[in-house]
Formats: sequence, structure tokens, C-alpha cells
Amino acid sequence: MKMRISRILATTACLVWLAGCGASTKMAEYFDLKPTPDTTASIDPAETGAISSNNNDPAELPNVNPDQALNSLVGADPTNDVALGKKHYRAGNYGDAEKYFRRAVETSPRDLEAWVGLAASYDRIKRFNLADRAYEQAIKLAGPRPEILNNQGYSYILRGDYKRARDKLRTAKAKDPNNPFIENNLALLEEVQRTGKLPD
Repeated sequence: MKMRISRILATTACLVWLAGCGASTKMAEYFDLKPTPDTTASIDPAETGAISSNNNDPAELPNVNPDQALNSLVGADPTNDVALGKKHYRAGNYGDAEKYFRRAVETSPRDLEAWVGLAASYDRIKRFNLADRAYEQAIKLAGPRPEILNNQGYSYILRGDYKRARDKLRTAKAKDPNNPFIENNLALLEEVQRTGKLPD
């Protein structure tokens, strides 16, 4: 009888442990947002000054321009709209990049990478009002992640709005103090204010 009770207790303990493992895996998946993008700058667009939203975060050097982060991301399917958007963004075809990222968010409105890429593309074609809307959508999906805030800071640099740029970049840095893209954009902000020359 004692043997039977100990087996039941051991079996119950194993089942409880396994149930806990399953729950923790689900919670990890829930919090591990994996959209299908630099920011900017880490796609970030990453690149755009901001976001990396998948497990293939680019290992960029600290002195890399924020746009280079977006360029380094590679989609799983080279023919999908996000991958095509990144390809055109890397080539400097920002109008075409905007088209593909826009199509991606229309078909997959919860795709963080697509929203960040769209915002970055809008920044590059100077459609800042639309960039703001895309950043808002990205924040609704993922919260104020440092990569998104970094991209927004870069966006404000492009507009010449240095106060807002500084606020966004400082908030991003507080969330991720060692992020090289944020550091680069803070340095860029200082240089732009000193020289008066906006980035291309």
C-alpha cells in the first residue's frame, strides 16, 4: 500500500512538473514577440534607424549607420513582402520598400517587422505623418521597445526636431543602455546639431 501511494505521489509530482514546463513554454512564446522585421536600427529597422524583432538580430558593429541594421536582416522567404521590402530598402529604393511593407501590413496587420519597416520607409521618403502612424502601430503591438524608440529618435533627427529626438533616444537608452544603435544615433544627433547637416 505504501508503495502504491508513493508511486501515485511521484506520478502526480511528475505531471505537475510537466504541466509547469508546458505553461512556461507558452509564456515564453507569448513574451518572445517574433514578427514576421531594424528597429530602425536593429531593423533597428532596424536599419532605419531601428528594430530587430526576430531571432536573427543582426550583429552589427557599434559604428554602423542605423540603416545598415535593417539591411542586414534576411527574411525566411525571399519572395514575401517583408523580404522584398527589406531588399528594396537596402538598395535605397524607399518608395518600392514602402509599397512592399505597406502590402505586408495590409495582409498581416500584426507583423511588427512590417510596421517598423514601413515606418522606416516613410521616414526615408519624408512622409513623417505616416511614419508616426506606423510607429504607433508597432508600439501597440510590442510596447515601447528600445528599438522602436531608437527608430523614432532617428526619425526626429531626419525632421530636424532635435528635442524630440533626444527625448526618444534617451528613453531608449534607459531601456537598453548598451545598445550600439542607440549610442550611434545619440552621437549622430550631437553631430547634426554641431554641424547643421542632416543625414542623407
